[in-house]
Amino acid sequence: MNHLIVLALPQEAPDIQHLDNVFFTGIGKVNAAMTVAQLIERYRPQHIINFGTAGGITVGPGFYQVTKFVQRDMLCTDLGVQPGQTPFESTPVILDMGTSGLTCSTGDNFVTNPQLTIPADLVDMEAYAMAKTCWRNQVQFSCWKYVSDQADQNASMDWNVMMSAGQSHYIQKLKDLDLW
Repeated sequence: MNHLIVLALPQEAPDIQHLDNVFFTGIGKVNAAMTVAQLIERYRPQHIINFGTAGGITVGPGFYQVTKFVQRDMLCTDLGVQPGQTPFESTPVILDMGTSGLTCSTGDNFVTNPQLTIPADLVDMEAYAMAKTCWRNQVQFSCWKYVSDQADQNASMDWNVMMSAGQSHYIQKLKDLDLW
């Protein structure tokens, strides 16, 4: 399989589960990194495509391409690194996949206050981990997110209601890429 499609949860896109190249990571950076690493090792794909939900910081509800990724919960400034940078490694603070698009800040928590330490357009719980795993393994990574909430005090409630609302956009993007 040259193209793998990865989402966090089946509930985000129940109508694409039948495709042989669709996989689910579970929620969070650790689950995302482990799953994508296993998929790369097993299938040796050329391209991994991530769809999923995100909280909007600078954008409202809609479907957006994300091309820059940063982790918001790596805060080791006392070790002499910038917010978002993992100490003692040379990975860039912001992973830039080389095309124009929005920036996503990834962390293992629901953002309930849009005033972030690390500026971003969107927030999620998996994209940075997937992007970094692909970057390390020289696999092309593309990401599109559906904004399901506004990263405010209602984030988890809004996400629960809207988690599958992006599915029609994912299907259309797969059609546009001749993968449907």
